[in-house]
Amino acid sequence: MAGQTVQDFDTDVIIVGAGPTGLMLAGELRLAGIEAVVLERLTEPMRQSRALGFSARTMEEFAQRGLLEDFGDLGVIPVGHFGGMPLDYTIVPGGNFGVRGVPQALTERIVHKWAAGLGADIRRGWELSGLTATDDAVEVRADTPDGPRTLRAGYVVGCDGARSAVRRLAGIEFPGYPATLEMLMADVTGVQVRLRPTGELGEAGMVVVLPVGPDTTRVVVFERGAGVRPTSEPPSFQEVADSFKRVTGDDISAGTPVWLSYFTDASRQAARYRAGRVFLAGDAAHIHMPIGAQGISAGVGDAVNLGWKLAAEIRGDAPEGLLDTYHTERHRVADRILANTLAQRSLYLGGPEMEPMRAVFAELLAYEDVQEHLVGLVSGLDITYDAAPGDHPLLGRRLPDFPLIGPDGGTTAYALLHGGRGYVLDLRGDGDVSAAAEPWTDRIGVVTSASRPEGALADVEALLVRPDGYVAWIGSGGSGAAGLTDALSRFFGAAR
Repeated sequence: MAGQTVQDFDTDVIIVGAGPTGLMLAGELRLAGIEAVVLERLTEPMRQSRALGFSARTMEEFAQRGLLEDFGDLGVIPVGHFGGMPLDYTIVPGGNFGVRGVPQALTERIVHKWAAGLGADIRRGWELSGLTATDDAVEVRADTPDGPRTLRAGYVVGCDGARSAVRRLAGIEFPGYPATLEMLMADVTGVQVRLRPTGELGEAGMVVVLPVGPDTTRVVVFERGAGVRPTSEPPSFQEVADSFKRVTGDDISAGTPVWLSYFTDASRQAARYRAGRVFLAGDAAHIHMPIGAQGISAGVGDAVNLGWKLAAEIRGDAPEGLLDTYHTERHRVADRILANTLAQRSLYLGGPEMEPMRAVFAELLAYEDVQEHLVGLVSGLDITYDAAPGDHPLLGRRLPDFPLIGPDGGTTAYALLHGGRGYVLDLRGDGDVSAAAEPWTDRIGVVTSASRPEGALADVEALLVRPDGYVAWIGSGGSGAAGLTDALSRFFGAAR
C-alpha cells in the first residue's frame, strides 16, 4: 500500500456506519480476506422497521451470497406502479416490485450476522470526530465508550447516511435539489384501516397503507399544500393522524404508534464517490424519495460493486483504474434512480397541472417495451456495466441464476458466487477456455458444466462473471476463448 507496511495499520479498511450498506461491504471485504473495522455511533442495533423490503435485483445479490434463504419465506409484490400508474413487474423475467414487508431491522440483523461470522470487527458506540487522509493512509478519530481513539487504515468508506460525517470531513460536495414536500410516516398497532399498498391519490393528497406484521400497519401520508416542516424531528402521532384524516377521511387516532418518521423529496448525489483513499456508499453518496425500495437496494449494490475492487487493490492484483470504476459505474446507477424518483414524484404527487403528463404516460404504458423499460429501471434488473467487446445482450448485465452440472455434482451459478469470487463458466466443455483462464485461477474459479442453459443463455458457450454477478465476457457461436484473456486482464489484473 504505497510505501506502508501491514504494521502501520490497525486494519485494511475502516467502514463508518453499520447499516445495510456498511455491513454488506464488511462482509464483501471479509470474503476476500481483507480486514475491516466497522464503526457505528449507535450503541445498540437499530430495531425500527424503516425500509420495508428491497428490490428484485437486491434479492439476487443476497442470493449470490447465500443470504436470501435466511429471510425465510419471502413474499414479493408482483404488481407495483410507476408514478402511481399500475405496472405488472413480472413482465420482466425475475421482475417484481420488491419483497413484501421485510423490516430494515431484520435485513440488518441478517447481514450483521453474516459479516460478523466472516470476521468483521463491528464496534458500536464509536462516533466519528475527525478524518485525515494522505497519499498513503487514512487516520480516523472517534469518540468511544472508552474515550477518544485513533485508527489508521489504508482506506475509509463512509456508509454513514444522508448527513455523512465522512463526506463532510472529506470535503466532497453533495449537490442536488432541496426538499419541496414531505411525507409523514407511522407504524401503528390497534387500528383497522384499508390497505393501499401501491398508494391512493386524491384531491387532498396521497396515502400508502401497508402491513408491517400481523398486528402493525404502516401509514404514509402526503398532504397537498402542507409544505415541509421547519424541523428534522419526526412528527407526532397526532400530526400524522390529523393529516391522514384530512386526506382520506379515515380516523386512525385510536391506534398506538410504534415508530414515527418522515421523508422528503430532497434528491442529492455526491459529486464524486472517491476522494483518494476515501469512498462513499449508500445514503452518504445519494439520497432520493424511497420509491420501490430503491434506496436500501442502491446501497447494497454500492457495497457489492466496491467490495471486490477494493479487495483487489489491497491485495495488489487490481488492474490499473479498476478502483476508479466504482465511481463511474455506480454514479451512473444513482443518476438514473434520482431521475426516475423525481419523475415519479411529479406524476404521483403533482396537482391538476400534471394530468396531461399522466395521460401521455398512460398511453405509453400500453406498449410492452415501455413497460419492460420502466420495470428494469425501478427493479435494478437493467443495470449495465462496461464489459468486453461484443454485442451479446447479456454482456455487462446481471447473470441469471441457472443450474450447473459438473464432475462434483450439481450446483447453481449463484451458489458459486457465495464465496465472492469471479468465475469462468465453460458451458460446452471447451478445453481452450479452461486453458486460457488457468493463469488467473489464484483469483477466480473455473467450472465446466454439462448442463445446457436456456432462455437468455441458450446460445452462450462460455462466460466470465464478476464477483458482483455481472457478465464481463461471453463466448458464443464457436468463438472459443477469443477475447477471454483480455477480459481477465482487464477485470482481474495480470496473469500470474
